[in-house]
Amino acid sequence: MTQASAARPVSARGRRPLLGSLAWARAALLAATAGPAAARAGRRDPRLLVYYGSAGQAAIAHYDIAVLDSAIAADLQASCAPGGLLLGYLSLGEVHGGRDYAPALQREGLLLEPNPNWPEARLLDLRAPRWRERVVEELVPGILARGFGGLFFDTLDNAEALERRDPARFAGMTEGAAELVRAVRRRFPRVPLMLNRGYAVLPRIAGQFDMLLGESVRATFDAAAGTYRLMPPDGYAWQVEQMRAAQRRDRQLRLFSLDYWDPEDREGCARLYATQRANGFLPYVATFDLTRIVPET
Repeated sequence: MTQASAARPVSARGRRPLLGSLAWARAALLAATAGPAAARAGRRDPRLLVYYGSAGQAAIAHYDIAVLDSAIAADLQASCAPGGLLLGYLSLGEVHGGRDYAPALQREGLLLEPNPNWPEARLLDLRAPRWRERVVEELVPGILARGFGGLFFDTLDNAEALERRDPARFAGMTEGAAELVRAVRRRFPRVPLMLNRGYAVLPRIAGQFDMLLGESVRATFDAAAGTYRLMPPDGYAWQVEQMRAAQRRDRQLRLFSLDYWDPEDREGCARLYATQRANGFLPYVATFDLTRIVPET
């Protein structure tokens, strides 16, 4: 898949039937995740990168799939590996106050209370038609126009958390999140989609996205303690099972993992890569702030 063909928004008129378009997107995804060396030698795993920094763009070309901040100022065409796929970040369940569209969301009454874990971010009403329209008609086209070949959707977990916290006030939030993903797929059926977690939403949208990322599956960063740590065994096993269940619902779904660890502990990082590959995931091990590219060695 070329960057130009992937980034071109598909109009509603004259678009292919959904199944045909999904097949096209997944064929393109398989080509990207095969990687040039793997295609020749048939042995190298595809390489994933999740990076929200703005320096060292040349290193991005060493990865087959790279999730980047969609607002970075960079030459995306030069950053992409031949046959690679760049995914632009978009948070669906909350918005950071620094995003240029945050004031408009505030004026439109779409913002809820601050995220208690990240006070600089405000939660969003995933049920709101105005938020869905802005995502589909403005934010996604803007990301694709910048040269990204696909999309990375974050914070879908917020839907379930809000609905559990206050079932009356937030009734239908999980279904609203599912409909938002469906709306993007209908409007852009050829664009590859990667979702971060959102496990309560996933059964409602099986077959509507191409890649699933599990974040902090085996290891995470404990902000309160200021240290990296392994996840509890039950939490680790639960997330692995959620990811595998998603793949059982859609056998073509590709599974990825993002764990956090001290980059100076090379043996620890190597163990995480080995563990996640044994789980059947395509892994990346990162620093807690995702602003440094940490190569696997």
